[in-house]
Amino acid sequence: MGTVARTMVKAGMVKPSSLVKPVSVTRIAGRYLAHQESLPKLPVPPLQQTCDRYLAVLDPVIEPEELNHTQKLVEEFQKPGGVGERLQKGLEGRAKKIENWLSDWWLQTAYLEYRMPVVIHSSPGVVLPRLEFSDRQGQMRYAAKLIAGVLDFKTMIDNETLPVEYLGGKQLCMNQYYQVLSSCRIPGTKRDTVVNYALDKKSPTHITVVHNFQFFLLDVYNSDGTPLTVDQIYIQLEKIWNSSLQTNKEPIGILTSNHRNSWGKAYNNLMKDKTNKESVRAIQKSIFTICLEAPMPRTSDDMYPTRAAVQMLHGGGSRWNSGNRWFDKTLQFIIGEDGMCGMIYEHAPAEGPPIVALLDHVVEYTKKSEMVRTPMVPLRMPQKLRFNITPEIKNDIEEAKQNMNIMVHDLDMKVNVFSHFGKNFPKSQKMSPDAFIQMALQLAYYRMYKRCCPTYESASLRMFRLGRTDTIRSTSIDSARFAKAMDDPTKQNTEKVALLEKAIKAHRAYTDMAVQGQAIDRHLLGLKLQAIEDLAALPEIFMDTSYAVALHYNLSTSQVPAKTDCVMCFEIYKCERSLSLWFLVI
Repeated sequence: MGTVARTMVKAGMVKPSSLVKPVSVTRIAGRYLAHQESLPKLPVPPLQQTCDRYLAVLDPVIEPEELNHTQKLVEEFQKPGGVGERLQKGLEGRAKKIENWLSDWWLQTAYLEYRMPVVIHSSPGVVLPRLEFSDRQGQMRYAAKLIAGVLDFKTMIDNETLPVEYLGGKQLCMNQYYQVLSSCRIPGTKRDTVVNYALDKKSPTHITVVHNFQFFLLDVYNSDGTPLTVDQIYIQLEKIWNSSLQTNKEPIGILTSNHRNSWGKAYNNLMKDKTNKESVRAIQKSIFTICLEAPMPRTSDDMYPTRAAVQMLHGGGSRWNSGNRWFDKTLQFIIGEDGMCGMIYEHAPAEGPPIVALLDHVVEYTKKSEMVRTPMVPLRMPQKLRFNITPEIKNDIEEAKQNMNIMVHDLDMKVNVFSHFGKNFPKSQKMSPDAFIQMALQLAYYRMYKRCCPTYESASLRMFRLGRTDTIRSTSIDSARFAKAMDDPTKQNTEKVALLEKAIKAHRAYTDMAVQGQAIDRHLLGLKLQAIEDLAALPEIFMDTSYAVALHYNLSTSQVPAKTDCVMCFEIYKCERSLSLWFLVI
């Protein structure tokens, strides 16, 4: 497995300002359903448009001879009455029958059928602003406030008073907010599933707390349905801490970090025991998980952002905190004894923006004034979740520990804080900050390798009902011309600036096209999956080397706006050598 590096270009945060605007937060019966039904359905782009744009994005990354061969395949694919037209009609028929022709296919192919571990390979981490706890009580107090903050956000979800978000004046789909609490990924031996227990008649009222590799069920609501106060939660966390002073010998949670097929087999074995089954179900049904974690070895201030990022992603290995997690849980909040805090989330139910919106709310909530003492109402002792460890399960744990340690050792990450200027400079030049950074990345890659490469940037499809993402292809004919010109001594600076401006405009145009459901990648995927359903063999266009090259992203990038100073980190191990980047701009 190749080493993957991540660079983060960060000079602070973007406030969603003009892009994400709240509307009325008044409770309206059935407001969420009415909002969802008002959203347009994801369109199926025209076949010729996608074919033409496919050839255009291949131009800077494919050799001319290969491109000529692909051009012939594309012409054959899209000719009248041909296989492309047949598949297009099938896709259009699917779009008429269901809410979103892509969303379920995408969930299956991008996540649930992907068999590499969710750790590092697919689950993003988020680092919260650094905290200083003077003692473990400080850790408990902060954890109690964070739990109360998440429950406060949950109230908005439950009451359907969550402010609707906008992009470019258009309402966005809010479905992902309703998928992240009380949900969990369930492993399978060939494909996984995701279960959302919030949809049950009686939705869960407990969270899971993990300390010293031991799992506890903590009820966070009173019998009258009101959430526990910060003070009450703190008392309950103290009980958990005092009940788990010694580290558990067998870190059962590390099983969730293994290869999905291996974990699927181990899961089936684990669930044969009644006690184990009850404990696992309690974790899966919990609203979210809190991981109270041991301090990591001290590091320099310069290295702290990188150390914190990898800690959120994987926990440091089996010797440290990797066994103090349940990586299948959608939301896991990490509270380190040393003030290293953040979260990791399982990616299948949601993209980054809803997660960061939740975190923004929680961070602001934790800044509120100190706890108000509440009446000492007797609270039930948090329930320790028991596991019966057979020799076979012990072997599975050892295998998972070894594999986790290999992944930790193989990961190369660097968090860079870019402080020379922020978004105001490109804006002053009438350039999109996002496109400006994308062109900087294109130039950096070209300078290192003397060639351009396929580059991924995520585009939100939330303007459409149940929308997820499509791909912004940052490498274009214009970006290639700019990158090649920058170090050309025969080019004048004015010409280089003009090429940069043209490349930025091309990137903005592709971005606008992508968020309107007119990009090529998900459409091509849909045509391919339609072919798998309808045809005996895949069309040659999908067997072509160019198609494989186009999907091999040496650069994978994204940005998630946040109001608070949190940093998102994410790795992609799907190709042997790739550079994965998240960036935040002020």
